[in-house]
Amino acid sequence: AFPFRALLQDHHTLHMIMIMRDPFSHLFEDARCLELRPGATLFPTGAPVADIFRVRSGRVLLQRHTASGSRLILHSAVGGMILAEASAYSDRYHCDAVAADEQTRVEAIPKARFRAALATDLALAEEWAAMLARGVQAARLKAEIRSLSKVSERLGAWLEAGNTLPEKGRWQEVAAELSVTREALYRELARRRSVGRTD
Repeated sequence: AFPFRALLQDHHTLHMIMIMRDPFSHLFEDARCLELRPGATLFPTGAPVADIFRVRSGRVLLQRHTASGSRLILHSAVGGMILAEASAYSDRYHCDAVAADEQTRVEAIPKARFRAALATDLALAEEWAAMLARGVQAARLKAEIRSLSKVSERLGAWLEAGNTLPEKGRWQEVAAELSVTREALYRELARRRSVGRTD
């Protein structure tokens, strides 16, 4: 069986380690800064990768749209996080990056400079490899949550992973992250309120 509970615990531990440490900050000390209005696109799917971006403040959503037009949120990046890590090894982006519902600032350095730093600094390269490994674990967790058959199970597992329900205006982001419709999520939240359960 898939070690779902253990993966939840590992994800939470690795997330806390990532928050406490930021080994890449010195690379962005003289980075180019960009201001993004809520909803603004930083880069679209298919755009060439010239820079590596890091969120300074606010939130950036990495998202795709399904054939049916539904939005699927792959990641919600906040301050200190590097965006779309796989883009360091790709010629083009495989998702959209969009500022969330708040003013957002990102910083950018040329991809060539970033790759050169990894090639010449073994400690930094090891930190990068560890971060990519954490990203794989997070992706596995998200895929496992989305594989659950019931909306109640997906929401419960998402909350167990250390997430908290945002304000009502952002519930559609949670629905997109869980890969369920807004209506289905709202019904589940209403059911939980009716039985006095909010966690």
